[in-house]
This record gives sequence, structure tokens and C-alpha cells, in this order.
Amino acid sequence: MVELYGRVLTRREVAAHSGALSQFAGVRLMTLGDGLERGIRMLEFRSGTGLRFTVLVDRALDIAECEYKGLPIGWHSPAGFRNPGLLDYEGEGGLGWLRSFSGLLVTCGLDHILFMDEAPAVHYRYPHRKSVKASIHGRVSGIPARLGGYGERWEGDRCFLWCEGTVTQATVFGEDLHLTRRIEIEVGTNVVHLHDEVANRGFYRTPHMYMYHINVGHPLIDEGSRYIAPIADVVWASHAGQDYQGQGVGYWRFPAPQLDFLEQVWQHQLASDPQGRTPVMVANDRLGIGFKVITRTDQFPCMLEWQNFQAGNYALGIEPSTNHVHGAAFARDREELIWLDPGAARHYETSLCILDGACEIARAEAETRALGRQPDEDYPQPSFNYTPLGER
Repeated sequence: MVELYGRVLTRREVAAHSGALSQFAGVRLMTLGDGLERGIRMLEFRSGTGLRFTVLVDRALDIAECEYKGLPIGWHSPAGFRNPGLLDYEGEGGLGWLRSFSGLLVTCGLDHILFMDEAPAVHYRYPHRKSVKASIHGRVSGIPARLGGYGERWEGDRCFLWCEGTVTQATVFGEDLHLTRRIEIEVGTNVVHLHDEVANRGFYRTPHMYMYHINVGHPLIDEGSRYIAPIADVVWASHAGQDYQGQGVGYWRFPAPQLDFLEQVWQHQLASDPQGRTPVMVANDRLGIGFKVITRTDQFPCMLEWQNFQAGNYALGIEPSTNHVHGAAFARDREELIWLDPGAARHYETSLCILDGACEIARAEAETRALGRQPDEDYPQPSFNYTPLGER
């Protein structure tokens, strides 16, 4: 059954109330036509609840805009949604990626995440490629997808909106990694499901690292908004070795935009339910709106929190990651880098949920705290206890 506007309807009843489902909900393909965005194919999803989000086909099927009943959820950076043809990934000493960094979901990978790195390339069996240089957060988010399809699917009286495509990150004498992404949402709901497969289609054993940069902005992020997660341990904070409380911003209560704020990054070790699922949520109690991300700890064992409360760049990042915050060299030294054999694949299942009203926020918070109660203090001392991830 489809729940729309306070009524539960069959498929025939939905049809009886309109000439087409698109009056209430749907997914459609369009092409942006001006400025830095010119030429980008974009899919617009509307679930029938007031939830609208857009998927950039030509930027790795990342989620760009997201709003609920007219209230923005996703972050828009000054860089905008840049056509990937304008991206100089290796520019600016490895920081060129930042010139296309915007939107609710920015995918990082497929063979590298976090800060710049250079590693031996002997596994690619090509003497002229002595090393692989990686810029910040990898190449994938600057690659257009091959769109496999999109539309609506009915299962009895339930309707699902979906899209699917494949992003190819490949070179001669190097990696040949393919991300196949499927995005689905049931009509009448506020839960977006991401199904990702990263496969090695080549014939070299290839490293794999993966992370989601899930960026929420104002008005969800505002003075007094809260970060809620089943934190078993605060592992690391980027500023802990300096003046830990110098900016007056702890890990869970957010300030208004700050002049000259220096980004803060935390790594948390999270508890999970018996199925291995773990939630992270942000709540704005004043507006009665929340946002929850559900991941699997066997897929993303590390959770980073990015606080970018600088005026003009005001955002919070929820960052599930395959690896610890210190990146590729740290992973290699600890033998924690994922290696995909030829033909091997990894799968990732993630949900993004809108929480509408104080009751939904309270219910989600209670479920989260039942898994593990996060520290009450703003500045818990990091343990620097990096859980061994093992050879993968």
C-alpha cells in the first residue's frame, strides 16, 4: 500500500486520484544548462512525502540537492556542482578535488580516500609506472556514470522509485574498478537506500578504499543542533594535540557559523545492533527535523565526523569509512588495506532517513542510545586506540 497525504491507498486508488503517479511522486531525467553545471545529467526524485533529492548521473551518481517540505538537508558549497569536464583532479598539489566538493553525498574512492598519497605500483607490472599518486579522496566523484536505467517499479500495491548506473575508474597498466550503484526509495516514505558494488574487472590485484562524505547543512545544522551516535570510544580528534577546547566546539553540540573556524575531525568507534547495523543522526530540536544514516560495521568499520563550522562553509560531515582516519600509508603499515583480486567485489548497503517531528527524533534517539550511550562531555579524551581491521 502507498501512504500519501494521510491516507493509505492501493495502486488502483492512487491511479483514481490523478492522471499519472508523477502528480505525487516520481523520478525524471533532466540536463542542467548553465554555468559550471552545464551539461550535467541529473535525476530528480520525489517520494510523495515532501522529500525531494537529485542524483548527479555525471558525478558518480552522487546525491546533490536534498530537501524536505522545502527545508534544505544537504550542503551546497561555494564550489557548486561542477561539470566533471572542468575538474583538474591532480591540480593544486592534490587539492583540486575541493573545487567540485558539494552536495549531500560525495563518494570517495575507489582505490584511495583521505589525504594525498604516493605508493609503489609494482602490482601493476609496468616498469614505467613506478608509483601511484593519489589526490585527496580519490577520483571516483569526478567520473560520469553510464546510466543503466531509472523509473518506478510496482510490487503489488507498493511502488519504488529507482535508478542504477555504473562508474568506471580505469587506466592502462593500472586499476580497472567499477562502481555499480542502485538508489531506491519507496513512494510514501522518507528512507533512501543505497546499494553499491565495487568490483575489480581487471586482471591486477588492486587496492580498494571507500568512504561516503555525507554533508548536511543549515537549517538542519544550526546553533544547538546535536550529533547522536552509539559511540563506544572516541578514537581520535584532529585538534586533540593542540588546544583541544580552544575553539569552544565539542563533538556533539553545534555552534552558529564562526569566523576563521578551523575544521575539526573526529573518529568514533561505534556499537552496532545484532545485524551489524549502526546509526548516526543529527537532530534540530527547534525545527523538529532530523537526519539519520544507517551503515554496517562490517562494511564501514570506521566513522569520521567532519565539523566545518566556518562562516561561508557551514556544514557537518558524516563519514563512514573502510579505513582509519590516517589514510592509505597508515593502512599499508598496519596491513589493513583492502586488496581486490581480479573478479572480486565488495558490497555496501546504506540508508539515509529523514526524521519528521519530535516523536520520530525521540524514537530514533532512544534506539540509538540503546546500542550504546555516547559520552556526555563535549571534549572526551581520545583513546588513540585504533581497532585492528585485519588483513582484508
